[in-house]
Amino acid sequence: MPDHIASLPFWEGFSVTSFTQSGQSVSIRLEPCPATARVCGHCASLAQKVHDVSWRTVRDLPVVGHALTLEVAVYRVKCDGCGRTGSQRVSWLDPHSRVTRRLAAFVALWSERIPLTHVCQLTGLHWSTVRQIHQLALERKLAALPEARPKRLVMDEFALFKGHRYATVVLDADSRQVLWVGEGRSREAIRPFFTWLGIERCQAIEVVAMDMNTAFDLEVQKQCPNARVVYDLFHVIAKYGREVIDRVRVDEANRLRDQSKLRQVVKRARWLLLRNRENVPQAQLPKLDELLAANASLMTAYVMKASLKELWQTQGGWAWRAAWRNWLAMAQGSGIEPLSRFANKLAPYWRGILARVRWPMHTGQLEGINNRIKVMKRMAYGYRDSAFFFLKIKAAFPGNP
Repeated sequence: MPDHIASLPFWEGFSVTSFTQSGQSVSIRLEPCPATARVCGHCASLAQKVHDVSWRTVRDLPVVGHALTLEVAVYRVKCDGCGRTGSQRVSWLDPHSRVTRRLAAFVALWSERIPLTHVCQLTGLHWSTVRQIHQLALERKLAALPEARPKRLVMDEFALFKGHRYATVVLDADSRQVLWVGEGRSREAIRPFFTWLGIERCQAIEVVAMDMNTAFDLEVQKQCPNARVVYDLFHVIAKYGREVIDRVRVDEANRLRDQSKLRQVVKRARWLLLRNRENVPQAQLPKLDELLAANASLMTAYVMKASLKELWQTQGGWAWRAAWRNWLAMAQGSGIEPLSRFANKLAPYWRGILARVRWPMHTGQLEGINNRIKVMKRMAYGYRDSAFFFLKIKAAFPGNP
């Protein structure tokens, strides 16, 4: 065989002794070069004595679309340094591995970018092999990260199966690292996160941003005694839209049952009413103004939404208290049942809204991450193994360097 084939650099210390091709598969036989020093696989010392030879069958990167199998002769050496007998160290092949290091690196790289099924098609490996390589790579990536010392947290949920199964994500607001992902959104479901965090790090938490999830709130108060809870404006306004504006719009549409044209206008105005005024297209503004001018209840609900948003912009605790009491009194005295009911439900949460004055935080960071999680889930057509899915999420968001 020509010398330039025998000295291929990616099989360091070995030479090609035979080459066979069958259909779309290629098999290459490798044997140790006589001049190459033999290194003990246990202590990395030079080993002179050869005990015997074992043959290993491993997979390597495909060659021109052909699956490549290597038949590798590996010396078992008797080491004078540690006195043990074992396989020699091979620079391009891990002990007991059935794939070369460069194939494993290729699989790990592309498994983060494309579905595992496509990686299987590229490499010719079985799905379980690709998944195992990918999982080990993710675990090594996470193990290499420094220990998290969060001060500010963001908590939110996303749907594993909408309407049935949900999961909770916890983010370090400063480093943008996903610290923990777990199935469920109850107090019991998120308790393992605080157990993992430990007493010392729990006491160091200063503030936690979240939606108005009572379970999250109560568990944070119990586990992190020094933390303040901040409620996210987006979630409060979204809740206001569902429980107040939508309800008032439906009630008004029912009231106009005998006036079909006006009723249709009110029924079809949902997205127009839910949008912020600055986001309403210029051509739609006259329609919005006419609708509000013709309906006092909708006008009140719409104006009160804008006033509620201003509570998150108020500077100073005393100014906020005055603005809050004013908004609460107007809502409770509005005579609009959905609005007064929402105000009564919101009243116990005033501390979380007030905390926004000192801690201008929101869950927007996690909303962006949740969108990327949805993309990951769609790429894989869903995950049956939630633990593996959560591992991928944590590895995809290791935080800022």
